[in-house]
Amino acid sequence: MEHMLLLFIFFIPILGLTNGTETEQDFTWHLKKIPQIVSERTFPLESPKFEAKTKLELKSVCGIECQRKLPVPSSSDLKDLLSYETVFENGTRTLTEVNVLGLVLDPAGNTTTQRSSRKKRQIYGTDSRFSIYDKRFMTNFPFNTAVKISTGCSGILISPKHVLTAAHCLHNGKDYVKGSKRLRVGLMKTKSRGDGRKRKGAKRSRRDVSAAQEDPKVATELRRQSRGGGRKQRRSGRKQGTSDGTPSFQWTRVKSTHIPKGWFKGVSGDIALDYDYAVLELKRPHKRKYMELGISPTIKMMPRSMIHFSGFDNDRSGQLVYRFCSISDESNDLFYQYCDAEPGSTGSGVYLRLKEPNKKKWKRKIIAVYSGHQWVDVNGEQQDYNVAVRITPLKYAQICFWIHGNDENCTQG
Repeated sequence: MEHMLLLFIFFIPILGLTNGTETEQDFTWHLKKIPQIVSERTFPLESPKFEAKTKLELKSVCGIECQRKLPVPSSSDLKDLLSYETVFENGTRTLTEVNVLGLVLDPAGNTTTQRSSRKKRQIYGTDSRFSIYDKRFMTNFPFNTAVKISTGCSGILISPKHVLTAAHCLHNGKDYVKGSKRLRVGLMKTKSRGDGRKRKGAKRSRRDVSAAQEDPKVATELRRQSRGGGRKQRRSGRKQGTSDGTPSFQWTRVKSTHIPKGWFKGVSGDIALDYDYAVLELKRPHKRKYMELGISPTIKMMPRSMIHFSGFDNDRSGQLVYRFCSISDESNDLFYQYCDAEPGSTGSGVYLRLKEPNKKKWKRKIIAVYSGHQWVDVNGEQQDYNVAVRITPLKYAQICFWIHGNDENCTQG
């Protein structure tokens, strides 16, 4: 039944087009000219201490009311906010100052859509999350793009060597968190160690393999037989993949991390959620399908205002958790939404499915980074929201620059 429900969810955007006034709307990815991010100079900084504690829920951040009052950043402000730190696997750190070219500033500043307030909960009403067990979903696009970060967050593959996640998963605004010096990224796999290797006396029929995938006891018995009858097996503390679809992870080291300077220095003096994003460069490329970046459209340009993301929520240990929901509020840089989520899913890539230009084909692209369950100020009171950082043209230009190392491949998005 869950399989059928997931298939239905995937076709929601298409079904939405046949309902009411949405038949007249243009749910298409429109190419936009992207500002240029140009590196001006890079210089070394003192190595971080790596002593901060990971905080998956932030407080005292610039919320909805604060966003409305923020001034429009000047060109000089943007150069400062989009300059970035890079930390390498050996613990060294650099700061790169950038220039922004071809940007047209919006005089309207930050705007939000006012909606009613809601109660202080991370799971809103009935828990609408789905745990993905079936490996046919788990190891295929788009679910296979979700990754686990060793500091306790999630992320998403955006190139053969790069992962997008939340900045606060690596840095608390003052220092890098413990464990980020030897950062690793876990890519999902459903095969246990040694599966697929040919061993003497280990020939198996297709029926055996099928049974092993459905019943853990059968898998255990087949492994015992292939290793020589009643011989005792070592117990391993490592968590391996099981035939019930629970993923294990192939861990890959991170070569370097990039975090925008705006995360360290908020315009309002508080932590700036607008810049809660980071890119990790893997030491070795993976061979999996990744998800492309897209520029975040406004709510009106989304089918049913709906977004999707998958991550590794802490309350469902060892499970990939998928959810979808409609956006409630938006500012120029943030989405405020009702998606059910728990710590551990922060850093997930929020994606959307729209039509490709001049084609009938629909395509998924990442339009935001899930920042997590945040407490924000609304009319002088602290309220909670699940917040995502939108990929604006400027952020697209910066992330694209981090991926390619130049702006030549980042002129349109």
